[in-house]
Amino acid sequence: MARGLNRLAIVLLCVLICECSWFEEGRCSTVSYDHRALVIDGKRRVLLSGSVHYPRTTSEMWPEIIRLSKEGGLDVIETYVFWNNHEPERGQYYFEGRFDLVKFVKTVQEAGLLVHLRIGPYACAEWNYGGFPMWLHFLPGIQFRTNNAIFKNEMKRFLAKVVNLMKEERLFASQGGPIILAQVENEYGNVESSYGQPGELYVQWAAKTAVSLNTTVPWVMCAQGDAPDPIINTCNGFYCDQFTPNSPSKPKMWTENYSGWFLSFGYPIPYRPVEDLAFSVARFFEYGGTFQNYYMYFGGTNFGRTAGGPLVATSYDYDAPIDEYGFIRQPKWGHLRDLHKVIKLCEEYLISSDPTLEKLGQNLEAHVYYKSSNSCAAFLANFDSISDARVTFKGNEYFLPAWSVSILPDCKNVVFNTAKVVSQRHPAENAFTRSTSTHEVSLATSDWSWYQEYVGIWGNKSFTKSGLLEQINTTKDTSDFLWYSTSIYVNSTEDRDGFLNVQSMGHVALVFVNKKLLGLGYGNHDDEKFSIAQRISLEEGINTLDILSMMVGLQNYGPWFDVQGAGIDEVVLAGFKNGNRDISSQRWTYQVGLKGEHLGLDKISLANSSYWTYGSSPPVANSLIWYKTTFLAPQGKGPLALNLSSMGKGQAWVNGHGIGRYWPAYLSPPTGCTENCDYRGNHDSSTCQRKCGQPTQTLYHVPRAWVHSGENLLVLHEELGGDPSKITVLTQTGAEVICSVVSEDDPPPVDSWEPNANEFESRQSQPEVRLACSDERRLISSINFAGFGNPGGNCGSFVPGDCHADMSSFVRKACVGKKGCSIPVMTESEELDDGLCHGLVKRFAVEAVCT
Repeated sequence: MARGLNRLAIVLLCVLICECSWFEEGRCSTVSYDHRALVIDGKRRVLLSGSVHYPRTTSEMWPEIIRLSKEGGLDVIETYVFWNNHEPERGQYYFEGRFDLVKFVKTVQEAGLLVHLRIGPYACAEWNYGGFPMWLHFLPGIQFRTNNAIFKNEMKRFLAKVVNLMKEERLFASQGGPIILAQVENEYGNVESSYGQPGELYVQWAAKTAVSLNTTVPWVMCAQGDAPDPIINTCNGFYCDQFTPNSPSKPKMWTENYSGWFLSFGYPIPYRPVEDLAFSVARFFEYGGTFQNYYMYFGGTNFGRTAGGPLVATSYDYDAPIDEYGFIRQPKWGHLRDLHKVIKLCEEYLISSDPTLEKLGQNLEAHVYYKSSNSCAAFLANFDSISDARVTFKGNEYFLPAWSVSILPDCKNVVFNTAKVVSQRHPAENAFTRSTSTHEVSLATSDWSWYQEYVGIWGNKSFTKSGLLEQINTTKDTSDFLWYSTSIYVNSTEDRDGFLNVQSMGHVALVFVNKKLLGLGYGNHDDEKFSIAQRISLEEGINTLDILSMMVGLQNYGPWFDVQGAGIDEVVLAGFKNGNRDISSQRWTYQVGLKGEHLGLDKISLANSSYWTYGSSPPVANSLIWYKTTFLAPQGKGPLALNLSSMGKGQAWVNGHGIGRYWPAYLSPPTGCTENCDYRGNHDSSTCQRKCGQPTQTLYHVPRAWVHSGENLLVLHEELGGDPSKITVLTQTGAEVICSVVSEDDPPPVDSWEPNANEFESRQSQPEVRLACSDERRLISSINFAGFGNPGGNCGSFVPGDCHADMSSFVRKACVGKKGCSIPVMTESEELDDGLCHGLVKRFAVEAVCT
């Protein structure tokens, strides 16, 4: 079967469809591959890619994000396709708004970039239910992601729907479109063993089905070591330099290089130092890779209830080069841009030959790419996590910091080193904290209204069953909420004091006895199960027990994740003198959702409804309460953020748009964070973390397109208790602080390299401090610090060192009043004290303000 598939692929990949429009020549484009690279129009290509998920922002933001991606040196935009949002009901399709896939692909095309379309249709992606529609779960006899005829029919139908949609819009490369790659399934190799032989058969079927759809571009399967020909198996992970495809005829491709990690409620904020990220990329190309994708290049936001689970946060920032709000994150974006430039300088060498390995010492090596016997490019690597080193290569000596790669496009001059970050910096990770005059609007004086939820059964659609029902099968994910209600009868002779023990499969629960809040329980991302044990004092006669079970995103990963349950699974009265009493199997009454949801209190149409209570100040610290107010959006064109640090847990809407779930009350553990994390050594998702002992997320993205001039409606459903009067609305409208720190032994700027010259030109032979305002409307207005020597501190807090020359006057003349400036790093200064500066590698640090 593999040989048959291979023959079919050769035919498909060579199909030409005329009337192409994407390439300047106006001719058709063919995409194939050999053992070294993807081949586009007969030429091997080295391609740099970045993941941008179209629904995690608004269509209004797509052009700017894609522009910044292109300026950052990307060739390709990679995205999943989200089945559950495109087919919310079987046979009913939705491709509008931020889910307009065609518009997104065309926006990428208009920017001159290519597309890798990961159709799946399983996405994972920390997206609700992994991207599967909930109706799929209820088809009789279905089993997901295995050799099940019902599932395969539905999967093939949706694959064909997306492929045909792309064909109708002429978006595959052979039609003049930007799509050069497609993906079927996703990381199935990580779970395949749990499905046994049916899983193996499913892989074969998925490959054959994908090829039969005649996309005329190659298909890939990521993390799938047994991907049959002609499907390319690709690598996902923090490091993929040692990855080898499963066939000598396939290129080495990396579909997910993690720029950071996703955020979960109750966890610190993970991040990845750019030195390590750049090291991983350089090592991959050093070892023969030719296609590399950042997951994510722009992460965005899990709006509404789109976040996966359990307990995935609303922010999907991912420590990506472009942050959640669409601003570039420095120095990550700039350092990777420089890396991309130097890789492109080496492209002709990378596609001309396989690398030749030269050992340079312990944990030291070079990989050399020859175009001819006297023309080459080289990667010099020190993969020791502790010790710097000096090496000799082709008669020249080079310094290699620990855990770094130097790239020599001519086998002689170091144009880039992964550990030497010379790109511009910002003083903080968040766009709103790095602005010196962020505009903040307080809602303290706003007019508030509220609606108090009823505890327990509230409507005529409730029903009664014996025993405890599993939540997802009961709610069908139409709501995060399910009420479990029953009664406990105590006669005059029974003990009234004891404990109530509640066991849950996840994710959160509030327990009420006689309509009064008794306790709260919740799990975490790695273990969603939890228990609640609370002392209770019952009353003689009938006592009511109401448990509100709450979901925080459906499971999106793991074997058989689609049948993983949630909700209450055991309730026991314990510690009473007359013995324990398991009430799990007695009669329970169920209500799906909350009354406020049923009424539609989040909608603009109910803003003036009589359901709302009006007063001079809203009640605070109440559980299960809705709040409503209006606000005037701060002036400007940039995105907004809601500061919800005063709230507990719930959901928010602005003008009817779901901003997402919030949970500032869930603090991360107090230990385990490293603000200045060592980039050296292998990293994973927990190596570097910030904000221990603090809320996971307090700022929530409100796209500018979702607000308008005049009053904007804000609605919140608070589940635990908070103070809405302390909410603020932020936007970045003021000055911006930018910095640069460059040492005298750093390489000159990458773009000063002349590919056809043997040396840098003399005027370009020095490293440079480069500054540029991120907004074209801003100019450098002042210099806060400019010093040469050994300055201390970081961007935003520089201080002179013992060895110091004040360069403020010089930098002001060079930079103030300009959008950007470049200043060579001098090797000496009359102001420096020879005694204090002797033997130091001196640095030039500048902090400027753009207004």
